[in-house]
Amino acid sequence: MLKDLQLMLGALQPIAMPLQQTSALSLQQHTAVALQPMTLSQQPTAMDLQPMITLLHKVKDLLPIVLTLKPSARAQLPIVMDLNQSTSWLQPTAFGLGLKDSNLMIEDQSYKMSPKAKRAKQNLISEDKENEAIDYSVPIFTGRVSGITDTEEERIKESAAYVARRNLFATGEGVSVSKVAKSSSEEERHEKKSRKVAIRESAERVALKKTLEDTQAFHKKLNQDKLLHPPEFIIKPRSHTVWEKQNVKFHCTVAGWPEPRVTWYKNNVPIDVQTHPGKYTIENRYGLHSLEISTCDFDDTAQYRASAMNVKGEISAYASLVVKRYKGDLDASLLHAGTVSMPLSLGVTPHGYASRFEISFVDKFDVAFGREGETMSLGCTVVISPDIKRFKPDIEWYRNGVLITPSKWVQMHWTGERASLTLTHANKEDEGLYTLRVVMGEYYEEYSGYVFVRDADAEIPGAPGAPLDVQCLDANKDYVIVSWKQPAVDGGNPILGYFIDRCEVGTTHWTQCNETPVKFARFPVTGLIEGRSYIFRVRAVNKAGISLPSRVSEPVAALDPADRARLRSHPSAPWTGQIIVTEEEPAEGVVPGPPTDLQVIEATKNYVVLSWKPPGQRGHEGIMYFVEKCVAGTEEWQRVNTEIPVKSPRFAVFDLAEGKSYCFRVRCCNSAGIGEPSEATEATVVDDKLDIPKPPGRIMPTRNTDTSVVVTWTEPPDAKELVGYYIESSVVGSGRWEPCNNNPVKGTRFICHGLTNGEKYIFRVRAVNAAGLSEFSQDSEPIEVQAAIGGGLLHAAPSPPYDITVLESVRDSMVLGWKQPKVTGGTEITGYYVNYREVIGGVPGKWMEANIKAISERAYRIQNLKENMVYQFQVAAANLAGVGTPSLPSQPFKCEEWTIAVPGPPHDVTYTEVRKDSLVLLWKEPVYTGRSPIAGYYIDMKETEAKEEHWRSVNEKPLQKKFLKIGGLTEGVSYVFRVRATNQAGVGKPSNTTDPVIAETRPGTKEVVVNVDDNGVISLNFECDQMSPNSKFVWSKNYEPIEDDSRLDIDTKGGKSKATFKDLGEDDLGIYSCVVTDTDGVSSSYTIDEEEMKRLLALSHEHKFPTVPLVSELAVEILEKGEVRFWLQAEKLSGNAKANFVFNDKEIFNGEKYKMKVDQKTGLVEMIMDKLEDKDEGTYTFQLQDGKATNQSSLVLIGDVFKKLKDEAEFQRKEWHRKQGPHFVDKLGWEVTDDCNVMLKCKVANIKKETHIVWYKDDREIMVDEEHDFKDGVCTLLISEFSKKDTGTYEVILKDDRGKDTSELKLTDKAFADLMNEVCRRIALSATDLKIQSTAEGIRLYSFVTYYVEDLRVGWVHNDTQIRFTDRVKTGVTGEQIWLQINEPTPQDKGKYTMELFDGKTAHKKMVDLSGQGRPFILLISPAYRARVLGGLPDVVTIQEGKALNLSCTVWGDPTPEVSWLKNEKSFVSDANCILKFESGKNVNFTISAVSTLDSGKYSLVVKNKYGTETSDVTVIVISVSGQADMAKHAASVQGQSQNNVTLSKKKKATTASKQHKEGERKDFIKPHVDEIIATEETPDPKGISTVEKKKDTKSNQHTAKKTDEKAAAAETVP
Repeated sequence: MLKDLQLMLGALQPIAMPLQQTSALSLQQHTAVALQPMTLSQQPTAMDLQPMITLLHKVKDLLPIVLTLKPSARAQLPIVMDLNQSTSWLQPTAFGLGLKDSNLMIEDQSYKMSPKAKRAKQNLISEDKENEAIDYSVPIFTGRVSGITDTEEERIKESAAYVARRNLFATGEGVSVSKVAKSSSEEERHEKKSRKVAIRESAERVALKKTLEDTQAFHKKLNQDKLLHPPEFIIKPRSHTVWEKQNVKFHCTVAGWPEPRVTWYKNNVPIDVQTHPGKYTIENRYGLHSLEISTCDFDDTAQYRASAMNVKGEISAYASLVVKRYKGDLDASLLHAGTVSMPLSLGVTPHGYASRFEISFVDKFDVAFGREGETMSLGCTVVISPDIKRFKPDIEWYRNGVLITPSKWVQMHWTGERASLTLTHANKEDEGLYTLRVVMGEYYEEYSGYVFVRDADAEIPGAPGAPLDVQCLDANKDYVIVSWKQPAVDGGNPILGYFIDRCEVGTTHWTQCNETPVKFARFPVTGLIEGRSYIFRVRAVNKAGISLPSRVSEPVAALDPADRARLRSHPSAPWTGQIIVTEEEPAEGVVPGPPTDLQVIEATKNYVVLSWKPPGQRGHEGIMYFVEKCVAGTEEWQRVNTEIPVKSPRFAVFDLAEGKSYCFRVRCCNSAGIGEPSEATEATVVDDKLDIPKPPGRIMPTRNTDTSVVVTWTEPPDAKELVGYYIESSVVGSGRWEPCNNNPVKGTRFICHGLTNGEKYIFRVRAVNAAGLSEFSQDSEPIEVQAAIGGGLLHAAPSPPYDITVLESVRDSMVLGWKQPKVTGGTEITGYYVNYREVIGGVPGKWMEANIKAISERAYRIQNLKENMVYQFQVAAANLAGVGTPSLPSQPFKCEEWTIAVPGPPHDVTYTEVRKDSLVLLWKEPVYTGRSPIAGYYIDMKETEAKEEHWRSVNEKPLQKKFLKIGGLTEGVSYVFRVRATNQAGVGKPSNTTDPVIAETRPGTKEVVVNVDDNGVISLNFECDQMSPNSKFVWSKNYEPIEDDSRLDIDTKGGKSKATFKDLGEDDLGIYSCVVTDTDGVSSSYTIDEEEMKRLLALSHEHKFPTVPLVSELAVEILEKGEVRFWLQAEKLSGNAKANFVFNDKEIFNGEKYKMKVDQKTGLVEMIMDKLEDKDEGTYTFQLQDGKATNQSSLVLIGDVFKKLKDEAEFQRKEWHRKQGPHFVDKLGWEVTDDCNVMLKCKVANIKKETHIVWYKDDREIMVDEEHDFKDGVCTLLISEFSKKDTGTYEVILKDDRGKDTSELKLTDKAFADLMNEVCRRIALSATDLKIQSTAEGIRLYSFVTYYVEDLRVGWVHNDTQIRFTDRVKTGVTGEQIWLQINEPTPQDKGKYTMELFDGKTAHKKMVDLSGQGRPFILLISPAYRARVLGGLPDVVTIQEGKALNLSCTVWGDPTPEVSWLKNEKSFVSDANCILKFESGKNVNFTISAVSTLDSGKYSLVVKNKYGTETSDVTVIVISVSGQADMAKHAASVQGQSQNNVTLSKKKKATTASKQHKEGERKDFIKPHVDEIIATEETPDPKGISTVEKKKDTKSNQHTAKKTDEKAAAAETVP
């Protein structure tokens, strides 16, 4: 591409027109010059090309330019120019030594270039023709080529110069075009064209262009993706420097599709216009974006960034703003504060204000984590007191203690308040400890934070991470050594080696320097061109693939070190990556001498690097070198670089046989010849002189923070040239290792950040040097990530262990045991380290490590000892604070085979759970078991001060377990204990005695408590209030550590620990103990046996499945309106209780159909449905949830149950509608009154004045004589003397304008029978006592009832014998009188008589005695003394109104009877109208002077004495003068003989029926009349009661008392 064009060593002729003259041309003149070819007529210099570059800048938006180079003799130019910067605005296009097809397509009229155009392939000239004169043209232009051609001539025609010349052809002039010669024999050829040909070609071009545009438009529609372009800045924002209070505006133009979205940043912080109203104005007009900052102040000094982004990518452009302040300005705030009173020009040092500045950091950056390729920012707000505006701090950033300078990788900003550092493209080289240093005068403050950068995702899965820290060492004219650091991540496969790539500065072409991967992290790169600058990168490779390349190195020039130093000390021009090279004129006749100080500076398996010094004798010209080699021990020297001499005093020799020894020597050469060889080097073996380091040792993690751990280690032995260490971490049990650092760290201490709090981690470390990475160290002890002990306070290391003893000895190893240190240093012991030494002749040797990794047990086997050698041992304990002082050397022990039969001593005997009367003793089994297995243990004890002979055994039989709770201790007494093991051979040696322990229960001692929570979870709980910051709760089962956490969860918070059973079962039976470490023996235990387990499980089930207690289950009822109410009631509900309503397994919700309510106060849960439909048949369920308690109740409504409920609801709905008008509260029913009448009654409601009531019997209206007033809400109908003829269906209708209601009562069949039974019962109860009456025929026994009905059966008993009726003894009923007639009585008729009245269910009895007491029996049967009417009164008297009526008769009786009158069955006395007289004890007179119709009626004369009573009736009919018809009607009414209408008597409160009768109204007879019933049969009924029948009377006598012979008989009543 043109932007990469360099005027290299070649043949150029002088420039035809001096380019210096073009610098003063106008724009139009520049255009004219641009239209003509520019011929280089002489050898150009830098001064010659500068005006041309200026011209290119001026005309870059105009027409293209072509430089035509004339042939000349080939000459070597002393200059190499890089036009990158001068022509950076040029667009890439096809060019070269001649032009070739660039496969370009014409786009739209904007001619916008794609971001990367293809580079045209150059046509190289063959070497055999390089000295021949060749014409060639170099087109320089900014637009696209307008077409695509195939041949050389056509490509020239399509060039921009050809277009310009052809346009000039319109004037008739010819256009001369130069073309590339294809051979030396070709001559220049010019083509003349006529105006007609030019016009034709122009027309063809327009047509072709139109065709291409149409094709392009078609393809745009065919594939829209071709329209997408990433953002591109056409015009970038420009930096500004302004004064305070001025406005500034940044502009930029962005292209791309879709239209990019532009965001403005200030120091990488997005600018928010809303939070700074009026300060910033952001606009966008047709791709022109602007940011305006109003009223700039000093705080606006910053770097501003415009970021454009669309779906194809993102691009940023930067600009800086510097706000300057006038020299005399002073911060106004200081003036207001009164702190400045000196003249403005007075110079003051910072210490003039304060002897010391207080610098503090706010909003500090924390430990940061990033990934390669990401942008990372660190920032910190700096507060300086006092704040003096005129004195600004110096802001410095350091990485790992090295000052950072701004570069393309690192940007630093200071706003006056906040310091920030941005890693624009983070790499692993950027990982490290970053320190911000704020310097004020002689005082400074620092703040540091670590930055971690991990590898970017590999392009190939499993590929290693990229190498890092690529550096160039020992650079010379044609040689440089490249070094790098190995990555921490190998992708899961070992790294096979590395590839080194180089790239010449100014190009983008990378060349691989080695064909096979090299493992050594240094590599000599040869074949460099002197004077050129190079950059390098490295890639790692494993069997999965090649990694991403490393970050490129800094550019390095292929120069002699002296020349490089001279150039850097006296630079002739700004450093551009290219070096100006000049060669000295050669001197004559001096052959160089031999080089000196030849040595091998580096030897690996792949190469050997030699270094030497130039000879002192070399003349004035440059010298070069030849390197020779030979196999050691021979003199067969071979030249290594046979073709090209070496220019640098360094050389890497390759292709050596690994493992062989070689010698090397060097010769110098110049134009005068080849000098003598140097002295040969010593024999050098082709192998890695630098070995891979050994792994580090003693990895010790220590707590730091909640997310970090400090890891320390020891340096590997014999380590050489260590680059650093890689640390890896792994969560315990995961098996997955993660790197803690990606840049090797130096030193033996590192803080691993980014860990998970509460997790347990293990760590390992490997060392790194150029030879490779060491093996990993042994894993560290697990450590739980928590804050440091005591909040970061330092603690002491533990004291030495003691009582070292031998637990077992064999020929080459011994097992040691010891006791825990008495002082743990404030934290738990994490492990032990054992050292041993030989003792020969009583003289101890050198201490040696027995273990590299700390051991946690207090017993350890030392391997690889010498048999029969005497050894001493020492043990050191370690905690989180470090390794403590080793113990004193133990007594000497001889390493020999133990052959005793009994077991060795148990070890690690400890006690726990010390109380005033007991403790628990623990021990571990012997390491040496003897010749047979361990059979058990014996425990011995004694008081501490007692002698040895006072040891006594605690147990008589050997124990199988390794713990025992010893009771029966005396409070306050000190004891010691020991344990002995036994086998078949006997009891072995006792263990070491325990430390003394006093039997006491210390204050505050707590026990393990079992708890069952509301969820039914069973847990053991232990509390401790004596904990130190590092104390832990340690749970065990049967005094063995709990390793299986599948059955138990342990949770510890503060001073409380809980061991929760996941599923308590038989596997969990045992003793659970808890010990609190780093305390004075705080411990306790709890035993769970089978009985306790059952108790806890029952309690758990009760808590786990709580139920909401119910007062009532789900029930249903029908409400007043026919609504269906489902409800249940709980005993109590909380405010959070809720209910779910389910129908047929589907939840239903509150809505139009269902009205749901939950009353937490009353516990009532209900659901109301308006009505039931067929689809509502099913199962209803109420589900209750109150916290964790649940319950549910269901109700099944299907089949007949549902149908019945539905019918009931429908009925109730109708009832409710019915009750909206007048209605019956109580339906029509009956009752029997005290008078033995039947009363039909009903209760009504919601009536008003207009409400009517109508009675019906068998659909015939019943007329009532009174209207009902409804005051008591009861309607009645009285039926007197109810009998069979009253059977039927009775109906009552209640109606008004609101509606009507009907009630019906059927008195038929069984209903009638039930009513008659009740009537008969009432009649029987109304019967009077039996009385005796003497008649003319004999004796009559009788009783009166209210009235008689034939359903009432009458029976008579004489002296407990049923009376058989004959003509002499008869029974009957006359009116309301039930009688027994005994004619012609005899003495056999004496005795007790009983009348039995049977109502259908019960027999009611009345008794009388005819024994003859009082009066003689004969008197009873004689009627002579009974009161009676002898005659004179007629049965009927008819008299005309106004006439006088006089009736008289004679009465008799002894004693004289009493006389009284009745009118219509009521007492009647004498008055002015009617005169009644009784004279002489026998004459009775009845006189009415003037009768009227009111005097009509039935008159009865009643005579009575103690022997009897007799009544004589007379009917008086008074006829009015209106005629006989009325008289007849009146007589019929009186006698009640009407057959068509019946008038019923009612109670006073009853109302008359409505006058609106039914159509075809009918009348009925209600009151029957029976004059007399006479028994005519002697056969008794089945119950022993004689049947009676009704005697039919003639109609004319229905209402007339029948006259019998009894009227003339005397009556006598037996007392």
